[in-house]
Amino acid sequence: MTMPRLFVALPVPEEIADALTTLQSGVPDARWHTADKFHVTLCFAGEVQGAALRDFEEELSDIAGPQFPLTIAGVEQFSSGKQPKALVAVVERSDRLDWLHRKVTTVARNCGIGIDRRKFRPHVTLAYFASGAETGHHLAQFIASFSTFRAGPWMADHFALYSSRSGRNGSIYTEEAAYDLTF
Repeated sequence: MTMPRLFVALPVPEEIADALTTLQSGVPDARWHTADKFHVTLCFAGEVQGAALRDFEEELSDIAGPQFPLTIAGVEQFSSGKQPKALVAVVERSDRLDWLHRKVTTVARNCGIGIDRRKFRPHVTLAYFASGAETGHHLAQFIASFSTFRAGPWMADHFALYSSRSGRNGSIYTEEAAYDLTF
């Protein structure tokens, strides 16, 4: 049995997820995410167990912050060199979102969890591409077509700790704990 990988994210409400699923077509070789997998990752923690996991869960509950609005504004691709890796809906940056991202990653590091230092690019993953995926002009066309797409705003009223396990049809995400944003 493999260890689950953990991540902290903001869930996407059903009405926003529904709007995002309407975008999901027209790109061959895209492995589209189902609506139940949509989220805005704040921190990817990887495999965490034992005392570090208990500390992490506990310290996340100490994060107190206000609710804040989130808005989807456009789409883009994440690539590795020339190879597309993912198609994402872009989440507009805000001071509150950046603050929560910093708080969560600081808690993770304080619990001894190695967090990669990539620049925070808030997004909702719409699809992944296998290596060697043939996207051709379809990807550029998709991005051009939905560059002005908007959804929201919605209120982020909580964030959650999720586990991710490999399943037959891709990863299975489970909400392990939820943390309210209350003031």
